[in-house]
Amino acid sequence: MPSNNFNISGLTNEQVALARKKFGQNTLDYKKENGFLDTVKGIIKEPMTILLLVAGSIYFISGDIGNGVFLVAAILFITSISLYQDSRSKNALEKLKDFSQPHCKVIRNGETIEINSSDLVVGDSLIVEEGTFITADGSIIHSNDFSVNESILTGESFAVFKDTTKEDHFIYSGTTVESGLAIATITAIGNQTKLGKIGTSLESITEEKTPLEIQIANFVKKMAIAGTITFVFVWAINYWHSQNLLNSLLQSLTLAMSILPEEIPVAFTTFMALGAWRLMKMGIVVKQMKTVETLGSATVICTDKTGTITENKMSLAKLYLLSSNKISQSSDQLTDDEKQLVELAMWASEPIPFDPMEVALHQAYKDVSEKDERPNYKLIHEYPLGGKPPMMTHVFKNNNGNRIIAAKGAPEALMHVSNLTEIEKQQINEAIQIIANDGYRVLGVGVSNFTGNNYPAKQQELSFHFKGIVAFYDPPKKNFHKVLEDFYTAGIAVKIITGDNAPTTEAIAKQIGFRDYENNITGEELMKLNDDELKTCVMNTTIFTRMFPEAKLKIINALKSNNQIVAMTGDGVNDGPALKAAHIGIAMGKKGTEIAKQAASLILLEDDLSKMVDAIAMGRKIYANLKKAIQYIISIHIPIILTVFIPLALGWIYPNIFSPIHIIFLEIIMGPTCSIIYENEPMEKNTMSQKPKALTTTFFNWKELSISILQGLVITIGTLSIYQFSVSSGYDEALTRTMTFTALITANIFLTLINRSFYYSIATTLKYKNNMILFIIFTTIAMVGLILYVKPLTTFFEFETLTFFQLLSSIGVGFISVIWFEIVKLIKRTRTNKGRNSSR
Repeated sequence: MPSNNFNISGLTNEQVALARKKFGQNTLDYKKENGFLDTVKGIIKEPMTILLLVAGSIYFISGDIGNGVFLVAAILFITSISLYQDSRSKNALEKLKDFSQPHCKVIRNGETIEINSSDLVVGDSLIVEEGTFITADGSIIHSNDFSVNESILTGESFAVFKDTTKEDHFIYSGTTVESGLAIATITAIGNQTKLGKIGTSLESITEEKTPLEIQIANFVKKMAIAGTITFVFVWAINYWHSQNLLNSLLQSLTLAMSILPEEIPVAFTTFMALGAWRLMKMGIVVKQMKTVETLGSATVICTDKTGTITENKMSLAKLYLLSSNKISQSSDQLTDDEKQLVELAMWASEPIPFDPMEVALHQAYKDVSEKDERPNYKLIHEYPLGGKPPMMTHVFKNNNGNRIIAAKGAPEALMHVSNLTEIEKQQINEAIQIIANDGYRVLGVGVSNFTGNNYPAKQQELSFHFKGIVAFYDPPKKNFHKVLEDFYTAGIAVKIITGDNAPTTEAIAKQIGFRDYENNITGEELMKLNDDELKTCVMNTTIFTRMFPEAKLKIINALKSNNQIVAMTGDGVNDGPALKAAHIGIAMGKKGTEIAKQAASLILLEDDLSKMVDAIAMGRKIYANLKKAIQYIISIHIPIILTVFIPLALGWIYPNIFSPIHIIFLEIIMGPTCSIIYENEPMEKNTMSQKPKALTTTFFNWKELSISILQGLVITIGTLSIYQFSVSSGYDEALTRTMTFTALITANIFLTLINRSFYYSIATTLKYKNNMILFIIFTTIAMVGLILYVKPLTTFFEFETLTFFQLLSSIGVGFISVIWFEIVKLIKRTRTNKGRNSSR
């Protein structure tokens, strides 16, 4: 069969190139802000940058040019790191945008090809069909039962039918195809489209902040307020003691800097953007960053059957002829009546088939027919797929006036509109049961002898003769049994939601090892349940058959009302509402309609649900690593704050042990540590055997905060102990500062290693593959070594070179103040193992 039946050759490659040169790309271009300048402005407005600028200014005013230059250099360094992280995030999101842009079918050089919608040019012959998102304006030159939803332009949500005879025979960018098929010549692209001229851009829509973003923003805000209050308090104490305005201001700024956890928002943005980029490399396109956050919480995944559980490689396998009450193999020598059944099933299909079953029927017709009659017949009337259960009807006519009225759909639908005896109904039901029990998908086929030209409004008003059943085999994917087991192990419930019948779905479910496949319900039965019954039903039922859009949406909402975090797969137009309603809408990249892709928050490029296992694992890993990074930040900030504050508040001999240059040096080390090391951490081996975290789980819950606070307090005890040891040993301020600083840096290094897991030992985590660990730690050690043992640097930081004993003492205290947590982890592992053994 030719690629199109309408003798449309479309543009040539040369014409496409000329049109693109003349009219440009099919993209909506609006004035955009300068990304680089916006980022720089944002960095300058950051509280930490403001504090550094103030501190640097004070150094210059007071004549301390060296420290002033250092802080200016630090500002430039921190700005460059922020710009680098921001560019990584933006580049990752731009690549995602490229991957998730709509595709379309065009006829060029006489062939139907698929291209990115941005590559459409004026003059292209665009094919739009049910489920297509239209991305340019055009004039319809051919259509079959074609209707579009133009609510984005008109505000009206009902479908508008269009064809070449109507006054409005145009399609418009931004609208969606509700039914049928059309071929249109493109008349306007990009900003010249009706949508472009209105100035509507999806880019102008800002995403709402996620619960995690809100929690992080609130935490940082509280810390900023605490920093401000402490800043004023410390400034007053310093000024009271020294009567030196600039010096007291400088010392209070030191404490304010130590309190601000500005690494946390940077870590969140970096983790989410790079997580989305990593998922993209795995063949999973995440359209919204918040989806990355939600992935680790999924408790239920609702999957369709065809193309997700099965291969979506439909082949005509069996035929049932009512006249002979006989089931036969499609590969057998067919009788004339059986050939007629295949022909009628083909005439009931779209002239340009895109559904796998219709493609199979066209191929079967080609194989059994002695003469291809398709070019001789023209579609003159069409009833789209409709009804519960659904059916569709096509009316064809040739030049001699001969007419074919063929219908196909759910066998129950065809039985309902045919005049059948009770015996015939029983025979058909028995045949359906036999065929469906082997996992075959069944379609009823009927023919009508309607002779008038005044067609009824509904196809169900026509009188049909039930001809028989065509059955297709769509084998389950070979890897799906393992996919199911992975979901079950991860504590995720799996439910099948399909338009197919119960026997076929049960048979396929049994083949793949699906649990509780006997618990099923139809869409009609589900719609009769009240709210309480529905809430119970969706939790106990695993297979939902003969589903339609309203029923699918009710299932998703009922699961959500049970506090489930729902992932939903879909590919068709009727999946759109449910995909939109689910916490994680998953569209199929190959067989999915553009409407499904637009409604979904995540696209599987290879239509492989095993990728969802990877996506959920990635979501859990990102969440766990972000939590580790933030707990590290909190833990290390506490000793910095208290080491600055306690000597001053308690009037110790050296009240201002650290100055802004020491704090900023620590910040330079901590920033890359939390963003680079923890973002690169591999997934822990027990991650996918744990239950999903509740979406309501507070990121900064007291149990985890208490661990971080305790770690921070113990490190504080260590650093202040080395401080007191130095004082009691008669060391001067510079030497005391050096030993305290060295102990703090050591604790920082070992805290990085210890907090790679809050369950497994450091001996285990050292085997984790993370090349950044060695790089960051060795870089830190090298920098500290230079500061301690290169005289100009030692003098600049107001340090003194340590003896071997002093260095060893500082390192030992730093190590001990962190390593104790290994005992806590050992106790936790022992309790877990005892629990497992007792449950056996």
